[in-house]
Amino acid sequence: VQLQASGGGLVQAGGSLRLSCAASGGTFSTLVMGWFRQAPGREREFVASINWSGSSTKYADSVKGRFTISRDNLKNTVYLQMNSLRPEDTAVYYCAPYPYEYWGQGTLVTVSS
Repeated sequence: VQLQASGGGLVQAGGSLRLSCAASGGTFSTLVMGWFRQAPGREREFVASINWSGSSTKYADSVKGRFTISRDNLKNTVYLQMNSLRPEDTAVYYCAPYPYEYWGQGTLVTVSS
């Protein structure tokens, strides 16, 4: 599976962004997909995941109630809607299929205070 994340950018605190991750070359619709992020000087951390049908999602405590993960299997794309953004959300965001061993190109999100 090849992955391409997009939708990052510079946003003020309190703002919103919607990230997309387009997959190709694999059986996307059968995969659990996850979003992770890595801030400068920090380890990559889990943000959210979604099962193949979209009926089950999980979130890191730090983003619960602010971020929403979703997917469109017809478009082979997983999304991350990010609302009420905070400066501490600044990071490069990556998507990956479970078991999260392959990482595509990430997208940079910068939240200014």
